[in-house]
Amino acid sequence: MTTPQDIIRRDVLAMTSYPVPDATGYIKLDAMENPFLLPPALAAKLGEHLAAVALNRYPAPRPEALIDKIKRVMGVPAGCDVLLGNGSDEIIAMVSIACAQPGAKVLAPMPGFVMYQMSAKLANLEFVGVPLNADFTLDTEAMLAAIAEHQPAIVYLAYPNNPTGTMFDDADMERIIAAANKSLVVIDEAYQPFAQQSWLPRAGAYDNVVVMRTVSKLGLAGIRLGYLVGKAAWLTEFDKVRPPYNTNVLTQAAADFLLDHIEVLDAQAALLREERTKLAQAVAALPGAEVFPSAGNFLLVRVPDASVLFETLLTARVLIKNVSKMHPLLANCVRLTVGSAEENAQLIAALKLVLH
Repeated sequence: MTTPQDIIRRDVLAMTSYPVPDATGYIKLDAMENPFLLPPALAAKLGEHLAAVALNRYPAPRPEALIDKIKRVMGVPAGCDVLLGNGSDEIIAMVSIACAQPGAKVLAPMPGFVMYQMSAKLANLEFVGVPLNADFTLDTEAMLAAIAEHQPAIVYLAYPNNPTGTMFDDADMERIIAAANKSLVVIDEAYQPFAQQSWLPRAGAYDNVVVMRTVSKLGLAGIRLGYLVGKAAWLTEFDKVRPPYNTNVLTQAAADFLLDHIEVLDAQAALLREERTKLAQAVAALPGAEVFPSAGNFLLVRVPDASVLFETLLTARVLIKNVSKMHPLLANCVRLTVGSAEENAQLIAALKLVLH
């Protein structure tokens, strides 16, 4: 009898699935989600809009009206096109598959978003991780040396970085882009609503740069929509490996409707930026807590014992992310999503159970 062990790739057999803990009954502060619902009146109108969607028809493979609206609302520069994905994760996978020539490599600073490495592995690309400095800034000289040595097909630069929250220096990124003249540089702006700085206006100024975004952190994580911005020469090729109906009709309709009400989501992001400042000050005042600067909707915090903190918060029904085992630079670090004022108050109360 044939078993999975006979057929499945050995490296896949050795992997574990991406962990998503059950958050039922918890204050959920582990996944960098926007904690706010839509205003009831707007949610009702969205419901009416979605009720008119033809669920019996396949979605448009390339919904031009939605793409044009994204270009207009998000300020996509002239000369750039937009490619849609089922979240940023699918875009990363498409880029990996399209660039997976024999011997090709992917390079990114570490610690960074885990999907860069995971998608590279699944596409049989070699992944090269370049450690950040101890303060989580780019080690630019190490990045330049690694690019010269490995000549990667893809270089990822998250702006700001996850899980550290760091905004990499623009001048350092310019040097890396210039050195990576045989690479595609993907600038990941998943947390742009909280950073308020962007490379998107410059996306068309480089032959080897594309900018990736998602609406997840803007408050729409549930609809799973990411988009890639860059010159058509790149996006045309990536489109060839895109599943034909990768963004469903409800996702397209919801995005189309809510982009007409972007001011609601922008106001929520502004509120979260204010809460981030308050939360960072409150956590930094606790004994033994080191809070790192963050331009995302989360804080990276080093504590005396990340495992004890994580487990104690679980007993208080508060779910955070223990990132202490992800990379040596993250020793005893946890990542706290910025929640509502009420959620943050309960988080602080739970943190005081350990940090006192």
